[in-house]
Amino acid sequence: MGTVVAKIKVMPKSTETDFEMLKTNIEKVIPKGVRLSSFMEEPVAFGLKALIVVIVLEDNEGGTESAESAISSVEDVESIQVVEVGRAF
Repeated sequence: MGTVVAKIKVMPKSTETDFEMLKTNIEKVIPKGVRLSSFMEEPVAFGLKALIVVIVLEDNEGGTESAESAISSVEDVESIQVVEVGRAF
């Protein structure tokens, strides 16, 4: 088994969402065994931005499900989508 990197697109509930607070709240819920690599902001439309969360984890059964569930539980998160998964080098 190896290590994988996943990019998860997080859509906030509002254009008024405080991204710094959102990042902090996501950092708090990342499960054990998953390493938070970085955050990127991506413009979507009409002032709405998505937060791209990059995580690194072991390639185990269940994949990104624990991280997806944890991020989805954050208060200001409307929806999430795994947009890319690949092997880490």
